[in-house]
Amino acid sequence: MSLDMFLQHCFNALTLGSLYALIAIGYTMVYGILRLINFAHGDILMVGAYFVFFGTFAFGWPWGVAAIMAIAGASLLGVVVERVAYRPLRDAPRISALISAIAVSFFIESLAVVVFTGQPRPVLQPEWLVSEWQVGGLRILRLTAFVPAMTAVLVGILLYIVYRTKPGLAMRAISKDIETTRLLGVRVDNIIAFTFCIGSALAAASGIMWALRYPQVHPYMGIMPGLKAFIAAVFGGIGSIQGAVIGGVALGFVEIMTVAFMPELSGYRDAFAFVLLVLVLLFKPTGLLGERMEEKI
Repeated sequence: MSLDMFLQHCFNALTLGSLYALIAIGYTMVYGILRLINFAHGDILMVGAYFVFFGTFAFGWPWGVAAIMAIAGASLLGVVVERVAYRPLRDAPRISALISAIAVSFFIESLAVVVFTGQPRPVLQPEWLVSEWQVGGLRILRLTAFVPAMTAVLVGILLYIVYRTKPGLAMRAISKDIETTRLLGVRVDNIIAFTFCIGSALAAASGIMWALRYPQVHPYMGIMPGLKAFIAAVFGGIGSIQGAVIGGVALGFVEIMTVAFMPELSGYRDAFAFVLLVLVLLFKPTGLLGERMEEKI
């Protein structure tokens, strides 16, 4: 393999890993606060991509305006999902919340099939994102650089919110002890809704960039990215934002580089992610940056 080809694969792996990282952050934020896996997260990714599709084709909005409206709409959907499907089960056994999460996922997918039909739709790619940079023998799409850069910006904004603002302080307090935080006067329900809002916004942003990278949308497009991002969150240490980013990027490199060096295994590309999950659960269940939670008796 030539150096140019190796660097090309590195850029592709970084792009894919950045998308996984954004989705994984949504999983890890919700789990860090509620100890709940939001299995509808990948479907919110799909809804965000569809919002951009209809914004550009049906309403004729500029791509940037459609993207902003899609993120806002997906954030609202995340808050609605939390209010309808999760908040009433806050004090119920965790298996009930898990079943509700799976039910919401199936509901959103089925509703998307009814409303949008199951036919894949093409996505408008802004011309400035699909042009190329030529560096020696290396050809880099601007989109390949745009995705990691935008991921870095969004993660930076998120870290500022979590570690430098009062809502972020409340989120970290809830993740440690929700009842004590409530006794201190924090509006726990509002903070949890805010967490779902942020996580859904990141899912929509990743869905928009996913649709640009693989230019079509369909109702089941969020299933596999959602599952792989969950694996990335577990690998990095679910509950850790930094771990989710590391896990997402690592998974992107595992997928791309394995196929690059062993192209005969390209048909098993998705299997590598699940093998990684099994290995992590066997040898380091808390992930790279995860912490073991002590149960109070």
